[in-house]
Amino acid sequence: MSNNSTSTGVVKAAPTTVKAVVTVVQTVKGAVGRLGISGVLDFITQLFGENLVIELVAAELDPETGLEKPTVKANGRRSGSEDSEIYYKASFKIPENFGEVGAILIENKHYHEMFIKSIVLTGFSSTSTSTSDSVKFSCDSWVHHRNDGLQKRVFFADKSYLPRETPNGLERYRQNELEILRGDGQGERKSAERIYDYDVYNDIGNPDSDDDLARPVLGGSVHPYPRRIRTGRPKTKKDPLSEKPSSNMYVPRDEEFSEIKNLQFSTDTVFSVIHALIPSLQSTVLSSDEFPHFAAIDALFNEGIELPNDATVGVLRSIVPRIVKAISNSGKSLLRFETPEFIDRDKFAWFRDAEFARQTLAGINPCVIKMVTEWPLKSNLDPEVYGPAESAITTEIVEKEIGGCTTVEKALEEKKLFIIDYHDVFLPYVNKVRQLKGTTLYGSRTLFFLTSDGTLRPVAIELTRPPIDGKPQWKQVFKPTWDATGVWLWRLAKSHVLAHDSGYHELVTHWLRSHACTEPYIIATNRQLSAMHPIYRLLHPHLRYTMKINALARGGLINAGGIIERAFSPGKYSMELSSVAYDKLWQFDLEGLPADLISRGMAVEDPTAPHGLKLTIEDYPYANDGLLMWDAIKKWIADYVACYYQEPSLVQSDDELQAWWTEIRTVGHADKKDATWWPELKTPEDLVGILTTVIWVASGHHAAVNFGQFDFGAYFPNRPTIARTQMPTEDPNDEATKLFMERPEEFLLKSFPSQIQATTIMAIIDVLSTHSPDEEYIGEKIRPYWEDDRVITAAFEQFNGKMKEIEGIIDARNADTNLRNRAGAGVVPYELLKPFSEPGVTGKGVPNSVSI
Repeated sequence: MSNNSTSTGVVKAAPTTVKAVVTVVQTVKGAVGRLGISGVLDFITQLFGENLVIELVAAELDPETGLEKPTVKANGRRSGSEDSEIYYKASFKIPENFGEVGAILIENKHYHEMFIKSIVLTGFSSTSTSTSDSVKFSCDSWVHHRNDGLQKRVFFADKSYLPRETPNGLERYRQNELEILRGDGQGERKSAERIYDYDVYNDIGNPDSDDDLARPVLGGSVHPYPRRIRTGRPKTKKDPLSEKPSSNMYVPRDEEFSEIKNLQFSTDTVFSVIHALIPSLQSTVLSSDEFPHFAAIDALFNEGIELPNDATVGVLRSIVPRIVKAISNSGKSLLRFETPEFIDRDKFAWFRDAEFARQTLAGINPCVIKMVTEWPLKSNLDPEVYGPAESAITTEIVEKEIGGCTTVEKALEEKKLFIIDYHDVFLPYVNKVRQLKGTTLYGSRTLFFLTSDGTLRPVAIELTRPPIDGKPQWKQVFKPTWDATGVWLWRLAKSHVLAHDSGYHELVTHWLRSHACTEPYIIATNRQLSAMHPIYRLLHPHLRYTMKINALARGGLINAGGIIERAFSPGKYSMELSSVAYDKLWQFDLEGLPADLISRGMAVEDPTAPHGLKLTIEDYPYANDGLLMWDAIKKWIADYVACYYQEPSLVQSDDELQAWWTEIRTVGHADKKDATWWPELKTPEDLVGILTTVIWVASGHHAAVNFGQFDFGAYFPNRPTIARTQMPTEDPNDEATKLFMERPEEFLLKSFPSQIQATTIMAIIDVLSTHSPDEEYIGEKIRPYWEDDRVITAAFEQFNGKMKEIEGIIDARNADTNLRNRAGAGVVPYELLKPFSEPGVTGKGVPNSVSI
């Protein structure tokens, strides 16, 4: 335990007067509530009754009786306000020998809930163990109102304690609070509750509405998956294993968005885009047709699309003003997207092979590319089911494409061949997806060669279809070429690979690895670590809003018939495919950046190199910037952990910490519980490694794969989310061949997302790429509960300074024209891992948590 805290006060003298100031955040909901009947009742309560009943809890038991000392109670009354804060004050007469105040009990007598920011007690005498006359309680929590029938809320002082160091007068409160948060696993959760429990993903289908909207349960031996928060909603009539969907899914009360966040990304925002904007688009554009020409795509950013003049669209102007704009003096509205920086700098960048390759290292999905270590390329799937395992990308093809400058054998030896491999993960779903309307799928491999200037050059794309309808496996290799037919076939093949990459990015790199796999950490942290545990306080900023955004995603993005299914190639099999990726590919010990890079052959351990790693591709913007952040996070965590765990035995004897890690492994990720790769938790070093991985995924990894979505994906030819037509060389027919040969551009446009698919995704990724005005960036502000600890404050100041230093390093790298993967004519600077940002769509900024 840190011995530097000055946030406690001790009373030794005769009865002492101690004053409390409770800071409550004014909310719009609370202000509106005071206009109604609850407001009248609150006014009467404030005049004649109790407002906030506050009880002080002694930290130590009575030494004579061994019992808890009686609490000291007072009524807190409203005393004033300033800006968005309301203050309640109370006065206490503390009896002699009451000792240190360790906790406060709050009972809200109002008829509306309150968000309590902090409580400060003053009037304590300075003692040998304290240089402060105050005790601080950082709350940042909702307190239910009198009619909710819940227990009194307890808040612990800012001083942190490991379980074995808990003052004996607080032991019961510490345990009881955890029991409340765990609940009993029964019944449907209510909005005011704070219960954290686990469930499988059994609520993304809607079989009662339509048999075609039934979806398998994700979680369990058939479809392994991380667990989500339990809501306890009733089961569907047609499927007793599935929960009924809801537009207002339960999350524990403190997991809800703040009102500032709600203005930017609330249920209203998401569902307005889904349920209001999309129907408006369907009545304005041809929902199932392709764009007639590229100029029509450009018009989405230039002229825009006039929307119907109705009340719903008018509301959209205030909810998503970046994309729904008023037409001056007409009362009408226009759907017009901001031009992404990627297109603003170089309109034709998406067409170039060099940019196609560059984005594997500095785009929105830079953590899939891997070094080729075995040749020839070969599938691990059953050839009896999926056809011959050998790749059609032969040695002869590769050596011809790299211009005879080297051999495949030498290129492998010199670590110059790299691959984006979506063959085995997609091939089992090809025949299923092809039964869906308006989409198609292949397994794919894309091979790259590392040139002497450190850039990648695409060498070949292989598309594969397994045996189907009595026809044998089909596969074909497409290469960059100079003849007209070959050029257009290459462009079509790239569009298929990009659709594969978009789907994998959204379903695996982004949703699975950042969102779904983090939710069990949140649940376990609240169930097993007390709010006074130092590791709870370290993790808490990095778990903010994630559960709420995940609930919104289950309601409108990843659900049956939702945005993902409607606009991405795997369609109704999207989440099932995500489950396969979790089962086959996800490992906690590979989620940390260094381990991830090593596992993909993109780095090797080298004690003499920066960060202890030598990158296989030296100019790898995601890795270079990410390792700066990884090291800074790890150093901050190591300094923090050292304040509380000076000996390995303290980690092993920390019952809450061990229960936390056990629950993550065996319950939150129950389908992986028997895996041998889970790290042990025996030493402070083990703890630092685990925490660094959790925090990196929630901050750096998520930022790198999320906040560039609009810049790289809004001009969808750069990253189409779906390929709707087969290659013209697969089972060619006269009509398709004629169209391709006579009008190849039209053929490509038919393969791209339809008008409604494209504009829907553009609207969604605009929202998802936006930083909220109340965003909390990594290393930006110290938490209030650390402010009085000199050692932790010093460590955080170093962390903050490192984040500012990283900003400067990234700026310098982006100005270095020798780094061709991040600088050059028309190239968008790689800023996704710059720590700080202003609000809005900026393409930079690393929030503490998966907050959108």
